[in-house]
Amino acid sequence: MPAIRDSAVKMVCQNKKAGHEYYLDEFIEAGMVLLGAEVKSLREGRGNLVDSYAKVKWGEVFLYNMHISPYPFAHGVDLDPTRARKLLLSRKEIRRLIGKTEIKGYSLIPTKVYFKKGRAKVEIALARGKKKYDKRRSLKEKELKREMDQARKKSNY
Repeated sequence: MPAIRDSAVKMVCQNKKAGHEYYLDEFIEAGMVLLGAEVKSLREGRGNLVDSYAKVKWGEVFLYNMHISPYPFAHGVDLDPTRARKLLLSRKEIRRLIGKTEIKGYSLIPTKVYFKKGRAKVEIALARGKKKYDKRRSLKEKELKREMDQARKKSNY
């Protein structure tokens, strides 16, 4: 995640639900193959990562169900907003992802889309699904932490 802290980074969208639904183990930054109208639409912040996922297919990684709204000023270009988009990763990273995703329960979940030095990037996480009781536990821990922080702030004043 340290790559996102750079000053030349413009955040487009985040998958806030991913942290609740999955244990996020490892983060990988990848480029995306996009068409011109999609890039312009993303620059306006018209991307959505809800229910999107990545998959290794034919030795390449593809991003599925990411919704990029059509750019209103692009004429003659009729693109499917949820089409599969190829992710740009090195061969070494793809081989490692193939090995990790074959393990039972692991999947690739996109967490953030942003522009870094003018290029569209997506951060994908190697994730394991949480059970219902795990989700409840993490919500309880989050609530306790929030209460402790509030109590600490009150005691400092």
